[in-house]
Amino acid sequence: MKNVIMPENGKFVLQPLPYGLNDLKFIGAETLSLHYGKHLKGYIDNLNRLLIGSGLESKNLYEIVSCSEGSLFNNAGQVLNHMLYFEQFSDKCDPIGGNMKKLIERDFGSVESFMAEFEDKGLSLFGSGWIWLAQNNDGKLLITQEFNAANPITKNMNPVLTFDVWEHAYYLDYQNRRSEYLAALWNIVNWNVIENRLMI
Repeated sequence: MKNVIMPENGKFVLQPLPYGLNDLKFIGAETLSLHYGKHLKGYIDNLNRLLIGSGLESKNLYEIVSCSEGSLFNNAGQVLNHMLYFEQFSDKCDPIGGNMKKLIERDFGSVESFMAEFEDKGLSLFGSGWIWLAQNNDGKLLITQEFNAANPITKNMNPVLTFDVWEHAYYLDYQNRRSEYLAALWNIVNWNVIENRLMI
């Protein structure tokens, strides 16, 4: 993985957002404040507490998610998932292009087909979880549904893009209209960040 996310001075920390709380037109400031400042911070605090005596204190976040279980896995997974989620957005987004567009067209037929399938998988995931664009060892792009705190790395795949479909991610802005939330997020995806996550 390119961005391995290491602890700082023995602890994982809440990283600054690459935009202000009021900068994303499709995610409200109150949602961001609670989701990032409360939910993610809570997972980080729990992870740091659970790591003590686990034997995994020196591992990067991807390694911890790959080899842990139970409460440690749940909190590590949610930290990784949320970090990737929050860093992939921008208030200044360009249309998808370059190598990312070519790979999506290769594996899904078109950008429109990919987005439609991604939204469908997000809408059909029952309960709480994450929708991922992931990359397998052959470089092929796949869409996966991951429940609760799961991440494609547990299936030996590289996580590339994710939409959070836990209700706390969207309920203040969209209530129960998950489909509107999923469709809106394309307007703030930073495709340069996504392309930089590709391994092949």
